[in-house]
Amino acid sequence: MKLGATGEPDLAEMLPQHKFDSKSLEAYLNQHLPGFGAEREATLTIAQYRLGQSNPTFYLQKGFQTYVLRKKPPGSLLPKAHKIDREFKVQKALFSVGFPVPKPILYCSDTSVIGTEFYIMEHVQGRIFRDLTVPGVSPAERSAIYVAMVETLAQLHSLNIQSLQLERYGVGAGYCKRQVATWTKQYQAAAHRDIPAMQQLSDWLMKNLPDNDNEENLIHGDFRLDNIVFHPKECRVIAVLDWELSTIGHPLSDLAHLSLFYFWPRTVPMINQGSRIQENSGIPSMEELISIYCRCRGINSILPNWNFFLALSFFKMAGIAQGIYSRYLLGNNSSEDSFLFANVVQPLAETGLQLSKRTFSTVLPQIDTTGQLFVQTRKGQEVLTKVKHFMKQHILPAEKEVIEFYVQNENSVDKWGRPLVIDKLKEMAKAEGLWNLFLPAVSGLSNVDYALIAEETGKCFFAPDVFNCQAPDTGNMEVLHLYGSEEQKKQWLEPLLQGNITSCFCMTEPDVASSDATNIECSIQRDEDSYVINGKKWWSSGAGNPKCKIAIVLGRTQNTSVSRHKQHSMILVPMNTSGVEIIRPLSVFGYSR
Repeated sequence: MKLGATGEPDLAEMLPQHKFDSKSLEAYLNQHLPGFGAEREATLTIAQYRLGQSNPTFYLQKGFQTYVLRKKPPGSLLPKAHKIDREFKVQKALFSVGFPVPKPILYCSDTSVIGTEFYIMEHVQGRIFRDLTVPGVSPAERSAIYVAMVETLAQLHSLNIQSLQLERYGVGAGYCKRQVATWTKQYQAAAHRDIPAMQQLSDWLMKNLPDNDNEENLIHGDFRLDNIVFHPKECRVIAVLDWELSTIGHPLSDLAHLSLFYFWPRTVPMINQGSRIQENSGIPSMEELISIYCRCRGINSILPNWNFFLALSFFKMAGIAQGIYSRYLLGNNSSEDSFLFANVVQPLAETGLQLSKRTFSTVLPQIDTTGQLFVQTRKGQEVLTKVKHFMKQHILPAEKEVIEFYVQNENSVDKWGRPLVIDKLKEMAKAEGLWNLFLPAVSGLSNVDYALIAEETGKCFFAPDVFNCQAPDTGNMEVLHLYGSEEQKKQWLEPLLQGNITSCFCMTEPDVASSDATNIECSIQRDEDSYVINGKKWWSSGAGNPKCKIAIVLGRTQNTSVSRHKQHSMILVPMNTSGVEIIRPLSVFGYSR
């Protein structure tokens, strides 16, 4: 990903055709944008986002303040396009109800300031994945990113238009018919040559409108991965961008638009890596995305007229591509490669025609039609089957032998030992790939997948240990995986993942109600490059095990200047640290802790 002069991805100098009077803008913002003029000595810098193909978008920075500006393109424009006042209005409504959008701050209809209308919104710092294959992340994180995306779409379509006060944001009923008519007109107004497939697709769509064309939901119109900002470290959507095509209409049009990459023609490279999307590990199938979406909205996952909505989406994409090329010919497009769109229109229209003839009622066998809340991925089903077989063939037959060992050694010096059969079973499980199933980054399983696996292993008290999925090591390994430094991972996480050592978690204390962590008395005080920890813990499972080499200790740093809820830290304490004293093991229901 190329960085612009500001260090922000996808930024560069303003294109000549989009330049405006920055001094005029700065003077206007000093007067109308609260706080903008506070840093009087700072210089306003402006850079342009290169990947936008419609309304030019700019990154503004003045001192420590950052904003994003969206404006209309200059020159002659297609009718009803580039309505940035609508963008501002819908973002304002969505932000008011907590839906993830950048905060809209200021709208300016005075074209004398920079030559066109514009609006200012907050700059949201996060991750934008321009490549649909999402390289550089684990399969589990890739899957989580796609799931978060489709869940956010379902959240959008579940919003109440009346509560948003957007009843007149779009006509509503008859959306599909209007879309076919609108995009036909848009295409015809921008067409540079005759493409028969476009007229054929337009005719088919108009003759095959859905019987139920009266749904009225707020829809985005261009909902896709690269219009979403994700949290810098979490698989969580923090902002949905580019609301130019939003309106009141049929929600399946958004879902179909999101599903285009599953059918994207291999001869068209314009969507990043779209032709290889289904070959990439961790990306859910279309059926899985539909199932998640429908479950979140509480609707039936058998979607009528699905072929119509896919065909309509390709028709719209072809129309958009034609518009981009038209603006290139007029010299007012923001992308340097917009001339390439001349060759995109025909294959997109032909793909839409092909989809119009497909029947999807038998192509969605993975969709949950039972109303079941917890649906596994294909991989989760396969792993669960292997776990059930392993349990039946190897673990359950060994249960009697293991119980006898622990009964015989309950009060002996070998109470922390374990029978040889467990070590043998662990090696067998590792060889079969049934190891560290709890950690998505390693196993590639979803939370639902692992929940059903944990339900199975919970049928035998030592089974989780066989698969290296035993508490408290699972939680400790998750903490190290997510937040540990590379040195900490190498020293502690890797041996834990291999099963060579164990760990414990020290939170509960004998003299306070530790379920409310604000009561914790164990103190952590910094002493130059070290920390001094003073406290007493109990019910720290596994702390007495000779293989326990590391503890994660919850303590408090006394600081009266911050809330009592913000004084806590977790610190890694090797068990051989000077001052660590193990007094005695405790037992629950006859089992040593």
